[in-house]
Amino acid sequence: MQIRELNIQGAWEFTPTQHGDERGVFFEQYRFEALEETAGHALDLRQTNTSVSAKGVVRGIHYALLPPSQAKYVSAPKGAFIDFVVDIRVGSPTFGQWDSVVIDDVDRRAVYLSEGLGHAIVALTDGATVNYLVSSVFDPQREKGLSVSDPEIGLVFPPDLGTPLLSPKDVAAPTLAEAAAAGLLPSYDACVAYAESLRTVSTPIEGR
Repeated sequence: MQIRELNIQGAWEFTPTQHGDERGVFFEQYRFEALEETAGHALDLRQTNTSVSAKGVVRGIHYALLPPSQAKYVSAPKGAFIDFVVDIRVGSPTFGQWDSVVIDDVDRRAVYLSEGLGHAIVALTDGATVNYLVSSVFDPQREKGLSVSDPEIGLVFPPDLGTPLLSPKDVAAPTLAEAAAAGLLPSYDACVAYAESLRTVSTPIEGR
């Protein structure tokens, strides 16, 4: 498995090694020790989610209030997406910036984003399916969103997708500046401190 840190601290791309023959393909989508060694702590898996989207559907920018927020390990078993990781941590050196990865059923990459980061996906194919391994269960009182069309963030979508298809909730989401003014964004220092607290309780990897 190849691991690459994204331009946003606390986010990584995981590319599995695929073993194929005339029967098909086998690969390891997720290895707990690979993630633990990379992030500094294990993923405390509490829920798995799946979304299926038509081409042009945009989901996000989503995040959850800290603590506990919600770390995500995201992969696409079918179809293709652009996965956006957005730094919404006030005080971060890359606050307001983003990075992206194409996740699909060809290279079968996955993206891990730590607690406190924003996340959005854009479906590039019809019937595109995303799986999420997440560190906390869904809590509607703590789930928040930001506008994907906020010019301050400046997400770039493929021009051939046409008008993005958004849920009413995502259409009504505030801008980064509006959320910051309302005190709805996590601080960088709080996210760093929370990550440190997870390292202290992480289960040691056998043999280390």
